[in-house]
Amino acid sequence: MLVSTTINGDVVEFACPPEETLLTALRDRVGLTGVKEGCGTGDCGACSVTLDGRLVCSCLVLGAEAQGREIATVEGLAEGEKLHPLQQNFIDHAALQCGICTPGFLMAAKALLERNPNPTETEIRYALAGNLCRCTGYDKIVHAVQASAKELRQLDKKKQRRKKSKK
Repeated sequence: MLVSTTINGDVVEFACPPEETLLTALRDRVGLTGVKEGCGTGDCGACSVTLDGRLVCSCLVLGAEAQGREIATVEGLAEGEKLHPLQQNFIDHAALQCGICTPGFLMAAKALLERNPNPTETEIRYALAGNLCRCTGYDKIVHAVQASAKELRQLDKKKQRRKKSKK
């Protein structure tokens, strides 16, 4: 089946069997290997992407379901060589080790911060509850998300000031 979709802002076409998961299609057909397979059953969150702005486990979605939809993966976070604040804060706060869970955590955190730019620690922990990590412990990840939320709010304020000054 031929699927036409938008991935990280780019129109992409790929062929996949009707029973193939979006996870497999993204990795094997499109070459986006940042999407990781952890469990294959939707329990670990390693394969998290956004589909039309909604966080999903790509192992539970068929590749064919991407037809005409918008997908965002971890590869779409950075702007060229400039890391997204979440990516940089995961590094700065040592919130990653083996890296299998990291893309899913980054996508879940981004989805949260887009909905709620000033989450409490409890809200962060709740939003990340579908993602499992066996290496780092969750405190470092939560601290990285908190730092990112603060940084993104500051960047947004600067953008709004520039916008007002141009008027």
